[in-house]
This record gives sequence, structure tokens and C-alpha cells, in this order.
Amino acid sequence: MLKRALLHVAGFIWRILWRVALVFILLSVAVVLLFRYVPPPGSMVMLERKVQGWLANEPITINHQWRDWDAMADAAKLAVIAAEDQRFPSHSGFDLIEIRQALSTAISGGRLRGASTISQQTAKNVFLWSGRNWGRKALETWFTLLIELIWGKQRILEVYLNVAEWDDGVFGLEAASQHYFGASASVVSERQASLLAAILPSPLTRSASAPSPQVEQRSQWILQQMRNLGGPRYLQRLLPPVT
Repeated sequence: MLKRALLHVAGFIWRILWRVALVFILLSVAVVLLFRYVPPPGSMVMLERKVQGWLANEPITINHQWRDWDAMADAAKLAVIAAEDQRFPSHSGFDLIEIRQALSTAISGGRLRGASTISQQTAKNVFLWSGRNWGRKALETWFTLLIELIWGKQRILEVYLNVAEWDDGVFGLEAASQHYFGASASVVSERQASLLAAILPSPLTRSASAPSPQVEQRSQWILQQMRNLGGPRYLQRLLPPVT
């Protein structure tokens, strides 16, 4: 009798978990599909910053203006790829080469470095909270696969450029361009784009308008990488193949 009761309870719990999982899958697919055509109103990182400011009794103003793909300078698109993820057009959301290199470095006694792609960063920024745990990583993997499948490369980069954090409360390329250079995202120069890309790893401690020697050095490296990639024509690789 006890065994039968336990099996009944286990079956009930399994049915509940299965239904919850099914609802989550359907909702997440629906939201990702919606954002394929509609600009996301913000990101989870923006919400997180607002909550942190509220809890610290230091309200933060979010500076964010969405800009479509054609309203952003090609130099900025290329600079971010050159700085963050040079295999972005060819991988399926996860850069296995970078992952293997990072693991090899860690196994050899070096510091485990990040190997996140632009796709992963976009999924994390738009849909998830900050932190490092296996649950969040599993969700990041799920959303990365979804946006790769549903959005495609151009849309992923478009969303990333619109939600990336460039300073305290400054989100997206348009807000960052105005904040640092007093210019629109559509007219960012190669030099300005390289500076903006150079501060992305630590946007709260670095400045694009008053670059430190470290930022300046990284900016020069990014400019060289942009040339090595072939300039703006490299962006043609983000377009879906013509059928």
C-alpha cells in the first residue's frame, strides 16, 4: 500500500513538472519569436540595475533608445565582432574552439577565462539574471539555441548592440554614442567604435571618451582586427543565404 502511494505521488509530481516544463518551452519560444520582429522593451540586466538601485536607495535612470540595424554604423557592428567574437558568423551560438582553448589553459594551471559568444551574451542580457550557476547556464544554453534558430546572426547582433551596457544606466549603442561622443549611433567613426568595443568587458570601470592606456591599447588592437577581417564587407556574412 505504501509503495503504491509513493508511486502515485511520484507520478503526480512528474506530471506537474512535465506541464511546467512544457509551459516554459512554449512561452520562451513565443517570446523569442515575438522579439524576432518586435524590439525588446528592455533587458533583464536593465531591470536588475533598477532593482539594485532601488534596494540601495539610489534610484538609477536607464538611458536606452532602440535603433534598427540600418540606423547603426557598420563600424560599430564590426568593432564589436572584432573585439568580442570573431567567429560569430560561423558558429552555432557556442565557439567550441574558444571553449577548448579556455579549458586547456585552465587544465595547464592558468586562469579559467570566459568564452562567451555574442549570442550567449545576448541571450543572457535579454532573458536572464546575472550570476554563475548551473541552472542559469542551462537556461542561457536554451535561449542561445533559440535565438540562433529563430533570429539569425543579423538580428542577434542588432539586439546585442541595443541592450549592451556601456556605463552605469547607459544601454545600447545609441545611448552610448550620445553619452561618450555626443553623436548618433549612425555616424560613429571607426575610432569611436573601437573605443566603445574596448570598454565592453568592464563598462562600469572604463571610459570611451577618456580612455586609459589599457583601453587605448585595446582600441588599437580592435582597429587592426577590423582591418584583418576585411572591413565592413565582413558583415555580409551575417546575412542569411540566398535560396
